[in-house]
Amino acid sequence: MSETIADLVAPQLPYLRRFARALTGSQEQGDAYVVATLETFVADPRTFNRDIPPRAAVYKTFLNVWNAIPLNHKADSIMAGDTLEQTAQRRIETLTPLPRQAFLLAAVEDFSTSDMALVLDRSEAEVRRLVDAAGREIAEQIAARVLIIEDEPLIAMDIENLVGEIGHEVVGIATTREEAASMAEKTSPGLVLADVQLADGSSGIDAVNDILKSINVPVIFITAYPERLLTGERAEPTFLVTKPFKPEMVKAIISQALFFDVCAGGGSKPVIAN
Repeated sequence: MSETIADLVAPQLPYLRRFARALTGSQEQGDAYVVATLETFVADPRTFNRDIPPRAAVYKTFLNVWNAIPLNHKADSIMAGDTLEQTAQRRIETLTPLPRQAFLLAAVEDFSTSDMALVLDRSEAEVRRLVDAAGREIAEQIAARVLIIEDEPLIAMDIENLVGEIGHEVVGIATTREEAASMAEKTSPGLVLADVQLADGSSGIDAVNDILKSINVPVIFITAYPERLLTGERAEPTFLVTKPFKPEMVKAIISQALFFDVCAGGGSKPVIAN
């Protein structure tokens, strides 16, 4: 016996409410759109596409409902006198609508490119362009100086290109713990992208902890050794990308790390204990 639409939708609701609130900027409005989505399923069960994964089907219908309102096709603007919370939301709202949706699906909801293509009814190539567009729009608000800690030259070059493609500047590429600390002191980066295992056998975790002793900066670990960080026994990083990585996801997480760090007043400091 096939599952009912209610059975398939229910597990997605907490995450859909999170997405709706981020997209609309309001708990009340976000929840209202979620209710409207549920009412759409009740009124016409055919709006739930059983040919795609249930999570993608739920978000797809939600965005169809949201995009049906002409007002939602306009970008907002940051206004003087906004509170920190209002400024944070307006930064999202200043993104043009489709890149905003792509950014939130990738960076907040952790959708794969293929599932984002299903949700947005776009090709995977178009989805990648939307994520890039969101990154560039965010970089116009929050241009960052980026320090890369990576001992493999080709990977370092790939990351450097990704950073540049969305409008940020690489201020240095370090291959050892000592070199990373020295570069950070000289360049005062606004973002650090770090590998775990470095060329001389030193640790990118130690390098990051050295840096965080003197500057408060968001950190993204890009590593083939996530098990060294995700142990559940110590403080863990907020942003973690596993190698081999997908370029569009790295771009989305870079934008996420910068965006939400600035919106939080730069208050997050992901110290990783040894």
